[in-house]
Amino acid sequence: MFIAKVIGQVVSTKKEAKLSGHRLLMLRPLLADPENPKQFKEGSNTIVAIDTIGSGLNEVVLFVQGSSARQLEGCKNIPVDASIVGIVDSVKILGKNTYQSGGN
Repeated sequence: MFIAKVIGQVVSTKKEAKLSGHRLLMLRPLLADPENPKQFKEGSNTIVAIDTIGSGLNEVVLFVQGSSARQLEGCKNIPVDASIVGIVDSVKILGKNTYQSGGN
């Protein structure tokens, strides 16, 4: 599992039929900042993931890749390589609060 921030949505009117009805979101993976363990820093790559839980823009989420992305209910026969599986409430690293969602 990985942590990422939702930075956008992908809209595709022409796509594989099995993807119809599924929301696709653009993610930017987050990395622990070795210089400041109290915060994350954004990676430089982006990932398109299927949203299985109703994530929103700027939320921090958990996502899986590869065969794990197709293990979710309703995703077994969908051609995806990344799936959002959770919305992060908080993260602690080395006893320090690294992230706290605005919703809590």
